[in-house]
Amino acid sequence: MASTESFRYYQGEGTTVKERGLEAPSYEKLIGRDDPAGYVAEPGLRDAVNVALVLGQPLLVTGEPGTGKTQLAGSIAHELNLAPPFVFRTKTTSTAKDLFYRYDALRHFHDANVIKKNSESLNVDDYIHYEALGLAILYAQKANSSARRSVVLIDEVDKAPRDFPNDLLNEIEEFSFTVSETGKTFEVDERHRPIVLLTSNSEKNLPDAFLRRCVFYNIPAPDHRQLLNIVKNRLRVSEEFYPFVDPLVSHFEDIRGLALKKKPATAELLAWLAVLNKMHVNNESVAPGRNEALAFTYSILAKNKEDSELMLTLLPKLRL
Repeated sequence: MASTESFRYYQGEGTTVKERGLEAPSYEKLIGRDDPAGYVAEPGLRDAVNVALVLGQPLLVTGEPGTGKTQLAGSIAHELNLAPPFVFRTKTTSTAKDLFYRYDALRHFHDANVIKKNSESLNVDDYIHYEALGLAILYAQKANSSARRSVVLIDEVDKAPRDFPNDLLNEIEEFSFTVSETGKTFEVDERHRPIVLLTSNSEKNLPDAFLRRCVFYNIPAPDHRQLLNIVKNRLRVSEEFYPFVDPLVSHFEDIRGLALKKKPATAELLAWLAVLNKMHVNNESVAPGRNEALAFTYSILAKNKEDSELMLTLLPKLRL
């Protein structure tokens, strides 16, 4: 492997890059993790998506962080030739109403006091901000001559208050909402019913009534073949580096087999391989340089001191 010195722009000893004949590095995107065309769905997940499409029910997806739950929405939209998904990031304070719109009462109140002095009127619609499900319904509403279908991602639904999931399903079944501040009601054309994907990290149990009305799938951690396929679709590696991908993926799986407090996910594997590829592995690699480089990059995989020390015990077993 190339020396890690080529990566050490920051030395931590007071000398500047200019003094060392270098320049501060510009950012280079190494991983195409956001490109929906590179998403790889294993057969069980593919089938679950198709069942949800046929039934018109929301799809609830669980799985370890980094297994591709959030990116699935973009993949569905891409393959069905739809616009990018509308995304709602669930918070601990979220309510079902928040899925449709937010009313900026504070700005309305402020502007009303200012405008009052100028004797001008205000349009309440200017203070309504439509959210993911509301936007999807607007795109598919009956009164819209160019109505179209869309994908809605409701991410990390398990973060919300307990009543949120059941309230959410009631709203999804109707696919209509009324803006109480204006009295306007919006309804979808059923032919363009939005496709709803919900994700959960299983941080808490979801209500049974909610689960009964969803199509469910748990994305398992990918096996060796699937990991290689993901790497192929997400990373552009050099021909020189390519022979090392298989043993490095195996090493990653060995790391995940350790008794770690936090196992590295697929996203971290991609980041790790991207850095190693950038470090120019070559056939003249010698064990000391290789181990130094791997130890240098373990900070991508380990998230605490104990895990880092445990990972280092596997270094002597790696054969490239």
